[in-house]
Amino acid sequence: MKRAYSHAEIIAAEQNSGVPEGELMRRAGRALADVLRERARKMNVSDILFVCGGGNNGGDGLVAAQLLLEEGYDVSVLCLAERFSPACAAAKELFRGEILGKIPRRRYALLADCLFGTGLSRAPDGENADLVGFLNGYVVSCDVPSGLTAGGIALEPCVRADCTVSLGGLKQALLLADGADVAGEIVVADIGLSPAGGAEIWEEEDVAAYFPPKRSHSDKGKYGRVAVLAGKGSLGAPLMAAGGALRSGAGYTELLFPASEHAETDEIRRTILSAKFPPCIVSAYRGEPLRSAVLFGPGAGVGEWQRDTVKSLLVHEGGTLVLDADALNTLAAFGKDILKRKRRPVVITPHIKEFSVLTGKSISYIQSDPVACAREFSNEYGVTVVLKDNRTVIAEGDRVAINITGSPVLAKGGSGDTLAGLLAGTCARGVPPFEAAAISCYLLGRAGELAAAEMGEYAPDADDLLAYLPRAMKF
Repeated sequence: MKRAYSHAEIIAAEQNSGVPEGELMRRAGRALADVLRERARKMNVSDILFVCGGGNNGGDGLVAAQLLLEEGYDVSVLCLAERFSPACAAAKELFRGEILGKIPRRRYALLADCLFGTGLSRAPDGENADLVGFLNGYVVSCDVPSGLTAGGIALEPCVRADCTVSLGGLKQALLLADGADVAGEIVVADIGLSPAGGAEIWEEEDVAAYFPPKRSHSDKGKYGRVAVLAGKGSLGAPLMAAGGALRSGAGYTELLFPASEHAETDEIRRTILSAKFPPCIVSAYRGEPLRSAVLFGPGAGVGEWQRDTVKSLLVHEGGTLVLDADALNTLAAFGKDILKRKRRPVVITPHIKEFSVLTGKSISYIQSDPVACAREFSNEYGVTVVLKDNRTVIAEGDRVAINITGSPVLAKGGSGDTLAGLLAGTCARGVPPFEAAAISCYLLGRAGELAAAEMGEYAPDADDLLAYLPRAMKF
């Protein structure tokens, strides 16, 4: 299992390393030079332009530039900065090549982006914006593409790198939000740091460990029971959720719908729902306690019945309760403090907009540091948070994971419902909530990748994700 670190965690590791700042810069410069040398050989070029700022990121570039200059490469540095950090100024004094004071007309095949590091808080402007615009060609970014924030948001303008050398550990910024689109290939360089904390990055072998071969002497009762509870709104969403639950490996999947005043009406609804997924146990729900793992929210609507149902599900002991979609909108409308009265494990699965409504924080604020926002809510309310975006953040107390599988295929109605059902069913198998969330996010993302590879990114829908899930789960 890999880990990805925040800007603050890397800074703390640098400060606690006991290694002088100048030595860390020399190590970073060597790591950057190693990647540039390898790229230059593959491209069969010898000229490299370093575009450097005045901070330590620029200093890393100047160290790398001097190393490659000494090896005979045609190296130039473009630097328009007027102020320099002490370490960058020292590296500049040691550089023996040409430093350009204006943007050249000549174009370079290989460029090193050493303008800004992970601490950027505002968009490049003026000459710096011009430098970002100049970085066209094959670009290797030092640490992060210039213009990318620590939360993974690409400011305007932002470098779109072909390769990024992440120094001292894998940076969360390169995985989150826009980082996934602008980082290119990520090379993690060891410069002798030992950062603490970090977000878990689950890989195939981590997920596969929760799918051991089944014993021949087993029955469906050994694999748990999950209930997908429909609301008084759309039936399409709970049906997609039931499909995800059926693919989870749970022994029993129930699909429950609110009972009406007429038995004939209930029987018609049961027949219609059973026709979609015959393996489901379909029945009317009359408010009785549900002891199994439960999913509530997809297509449920928002109102007093939904409020009372959420409250009842929370205060009755039982298996893990997954609250998605309208269950979260109900909490936002009627009060989320009821979460603190829960008597069972709870997972919430909001996308960014739902989380904004639930927390009262702006979307831009959440996107600036989704890891911290998810962790804060988890700690305050004692729930597992699955904060969905192109890279989903999972938080349970101070434990965090970032899921990096997925495809734009998932940006279509029904995919979140499928995930919620898959998650609830995985919990029903006895998998703890955090691990179940990591597993389910990985698998749905992998199914999206497989669907995109064979069908393209526009055509697949949630039914196709269900069809590809078995392949994603075949280890």
